[in-house]
Amino acid sequence: MTVPLRPLALALVPVLALTACGGRQDAASTDAGGEVTCEVTQDTRVGIATGNATGVYFALGNAYAEQLGATGGKVKATASETGASVQNIQQLVAGSFGLAFSLADSAADAINGTGSFTAKQPVAAISRIHTNYTQVIVRANAGITDVASMKGKRVSTGSPKSGTEVIANRILEAGGLDPAKDVSAQKLDLTKTVDGMKDGSIDAMFWSGGLPTPGVTDLFTTAAGQVRFLDVTPLLGEMQKINPVYETGAIPAATYKTPADVRTIVVPNVLLVRDDLDANVACVLTKALFDRKPQLEQANAAAKEITLDKARKTDPVPLHRGAVKALDDLGAPK
Repeated sequence: MTVPLRPLALALVPVLALTACGGRQDAASTDAGGEVTCEVTQDTRVGIATGNATGVYFALGNAYAEQLGATGGKVKATASETGASVQNIQQLVAGSFGLAFSLADSAADAINGTGSFTAKQPVAAISRIHTNYTQVIVRANAGITDVASMKGKRVSTGSPKSGTEVIANRILEAGGLDPAKDVSAQKLDLTKTVDGMKDGSIDAMFWSGGLPTPGVTDLFTTAAGQVRFLDVTPLLGEMQKINPVYETGAIPAATYKTPADVRTIVVPNVLLVRDDLDANVACVLTKALFDRKPQLEQANAAAKEITLDKARKTDPVPLHRGAVKALDDLGAPK
């Protein structure tokens, strides 16, 4: 179900309530227009929508929140575990969060009012970030050699309303299967999915995440020899008919100590805010992402992919004007 666009009056309610209780400004405040100074003078709390607890979104989101607090400025943040991309966008638009991690394909659907969204959503990006790798893993004894042979199998397609679920269903369809009828879909978060792969109650799993994903590391450490990756790149052409953002990539062998690199389908991630977010808050959020990048890399190696060279590459999602000011100041290529 798509969250409706928020009336402006409703968007202002949390701000007025918080201001009356001691001057704190919530990040839901609307952009007043005018010059972007990147100065925030009131205490501002931003909720960050991340993803599953053993995924990269969660690791980076918590580190990002911690580093925002360490800057000594007025903007503070708290990261929360969520179902990820689609749910994140819905709750961002609803005002439950001020910033959200999302796969670029789900973000494009939101902007265009397609896929999981029946109307165009009022979101903007502050930056492109790391790449998500589609990690399709099967039990070695499940008899699965390609996506088509998942028919009749117990397959985890990820948390409901997650970017993983979107990609899983699209890959199953590209492989000639109906996700609702041809597989026994297990709509589980990453922790429960990994547990199911270990105990044999799940035959195959989809996960879209950065490298390394802690939950996948755990699986290949504790169930070595019992699970293996499945190459889904033969379906890339069908996937690109849905969205050209999908590309081919490889999971290096060293990531999970596999015998060789694993070819797969990849998609970039973006950090999203509402398009009416206070531009100075958006500017501060964007600058902190790059100013504190070394600390984010310590939390998860996927942060190494966050670069100024790619920061503006968020099409078709527009950059928030506050992010544009920050990236201009940081010297990001246009």
